[in-house]
Amino acid sequence: MKRPNYRKIFVTSFVFACIYGGLLAVLLWLEGGQPHSKLNTVQDAMWYLVETLTTVGYGDALPVTYWGRMIGFIFLLSSLGVYGFIIGQIANIMSTLKEHKELGLNGTNFKNHVVIIGWNEFGQSVISHLIGAGRQVAVITKDRGHIDIIREYYSMEQVYTLFSDYNNFDMLEKANIRQANIVFVNLNDDTEKLVYIINIKKHFANLNYVVTLDNGNLKSTFMHAGVTYTISKNEISSKLLASYIYEPDVAFFSEELIAYAHEDNEYDMKQFLVKPDNIYANTPYDKAFFDLKRDCNVVLIGLVKNNNGEKKLLKNPEGNIKIEAGDYLMMMMDGKGRNKLSKLFQVEEGI
Repeated sequence: MKRPNYRKIFVTSFVFACIYGGLLAVLLWLEGGQPHSKLNTVQDAMWYLVETLTTVGYGDALPVTYWGRMIGFIFLLSSLGVYGFIIGQIANIMSTLKEHKELGLNGTNFKNHVVIIGWNEFGQSVISHLIGAGRQVAVITKDRGHIDIIREYYSMEQVYTLFSDYNNFDMLEKANIRQANIVFVNLNDDTEKLVYIINIKKHFANLNYVVTLDNGNLKSTFMHAGVTYTISKNEISSKLLASYIYEPDVAFFSEELIAYAHEDNEYDMKQFLVKPDNIYANTPYDKAFFDLKRDCNVVLIGLVKNNNGEKKLLKNPEGNIKIEAGDYLMMMMDGKGRNKLSKLFQVEEGI
C-alpha cells in the first residue's frame, strides 16, 4: 500500500494556500469600492471562498465585476480538485493506520506472554495449545502473507502479530519481548536457530529461550549458547512410537497428558505456584497429596523447590518434605479438577 508522504502533503497544502491567498488579494483589489460590492474586507473574501469551495453558495456575497466573477469560477472549479485531494489523503492515512495495527507496528501491552519468532504449521499447533491454556502469544514473522493467515484463526486479544525482520531487534521491543515469559525460536533449521540465539542473547540476555531441534546431538551446544529448554522432535517422536508398540495404553495416556485438556474428561499435567496465602503453604507433601486427591480428584506427582531463582524438580518425593511459598506443585488432573484448582490456588497455571 502506498504510504502517505507527509512532506508532500504539507508542500501541496502550502502551494494551494499561496495560490488562493493571491487570488483573494486580487479579488479584493477588483471588488473593493465597487458599487453594490459585498467583498470589501478580508473577512468578506474568506467567507466567499469558503462558500464557493464547499459548494454551499448562500448568495450573500458575490463578485460584481467581470474579472471578479472569473476568479469565482476558478474557486468553483478548483473545489473538485481540493475535495479529491483532501478525501484521498484522509483515506490514505486511515488505511495506513489500519495496516499499522494489523502489522503490529503500534506495539502490544501483553505481559507474561510467549513470543514465537517464525511462523509455520508447527508453530500454529503450539499456539493452539497455548491459547487453550489461556496464554497470550506474540508472533513475529517476516512474511506479510502470514499475518492474514494468523488473523483468520486468532483474535488480537489472543495473538499479537508483528511484521518485521527477525534481526531488527529494536522492532522486537514492540512485541514487549522484555516482559515475555519465554521466547520460542521457531526458525527453519538448527544452524539458523543457533546463530540467531547467539545474536538475540546480545540484546535480550535475561530472557528464557526454547528451541526444537532436528538433531538431538546439538542439545549441549544450544544449552551452552544460553537456551533454557531444548527439545528434540525426533527423540520425542521415537520415544512415543516405541511406547505405542510395547505399551500402547501408556503411550495414549502420555500423549494426552502433555497436551492441553479441552474436555472435562480429558487429563492433563499442570503446575501451580504456591503463594504465601495458599492453604498448602507450610504443609507436609504427604498431607497435600491426600487432601488434593480427596477434595479435587487431583494426583500430586511432584514438587518444584524454588531456591533463589534456581528450580529443582522433586519427582514424587519421599520423606517428610514440606511445601513452602514459592514452590510449584505438579499435578495430574481432568478438566473438573483444573477448574477446582484454579479457584483454590487463585493463580494462573504454569511458570
